Amino acid sequence: MTVVEHLEELRRVLIISSIAWLVTTTVAFIFHGAIFDFLLHPLTSVLIKTNNHITSTAVFGSPTEGLTIPIKISAIVGVIGALPIVLWQVWTFVSPGLRPVERKFVGPFIASALLLFGAGAAFAYFVMPIGLNFLATFLGSSAVYLPDINSYLSFLLLLIIAFGVTFELPVVVIMLGLLGIVSSRLLRRKRKGIWVGIIIGALIVTPGADPYTPTALFVPLIIFFEASILILDKVFRR
Repeated sequence: MTVVEHLEELRRVLIISSIAWLVTTTVAFIFHGAIFDFLLHPLTSVLIKTNNHITSTAVFGSPTEGLTIPIKISAIVGVIGALPIVLWQVWTFVSPGLRPVERKFVGPFIASALLLFGAGAAFAYFVMPIGLNFLATFLGSSAVYLPDINSYLSFLLLLIIAFGVTFELPVVVIMLGLLGIVSSRLLRRKRKGIWVGIIIGALIVTPGADPYTPTALFVPLIIFFEASILILDKVFRR
C-alpha cells in the first residue's frame, strides 16, 4: 500500500471508532440514571452504616454539575463500550504488517490485558467500601462527612485505574520473559525484593490513607506474580 492508501485506511479506522464512541456515549447518557446509581452504590452502602453524615448520597454544589457530571460519566462509559470495536479496527489496521508468529501472540495478550484490567476494576469497585468506610469514619463524631460527588467520582476513577493497570502485572512479566529480559529463575532469585517493591507500589498508587485498600491490592498482585513465574516455566519448557 502507498502512503496515501495507509492514510485513507487510518482515516477509516478513526471514523468508525468515533462513530462507535458517539453511539455508546449516547446510549450511556440515556441510561445515565442506572449507571449513576451503580457508581454511587459503594458510597451509599457506607453512608447507610455510618452516622456521621447529613445525607444518604453524594451532593453537588454547582447548578451545572447536574448536567456536566452525567455527560462526563456517559463519555467515559462510552469509551469502555466502544473499546471492542476500536480494538478491532486497530487490529485490522496493524495486522497486515505483522508476521504470523506475531499475530499468534497479539490476540492472547490483548485478551488477557483486557480481562485483567476488567478484573482489577471490578475488584476495586467491591473493595472500595472497606477503605471508604475507614476514611469517612476516622474522625468519628468530631466532624460531619459531606460527600462531594465530583471528589467521590474522581476517587473511584483513580482507584479503578490503579487496580486495573496494576493487575496487568502478569501480562508484563510474561512479555518480558518472552523477550528474554527476565526468566523464572531470575524472578525466583529476586522474589523478596520484588515482593517489597509490589507492597511499596501498592501503597503509592492507591488513593487515601487507609490500610485496607493497599492490602487488597498487593495480595492479589503477589499471587499474580507467583502465577507468572509458573507460566514462564511452562513457556520456556515449550
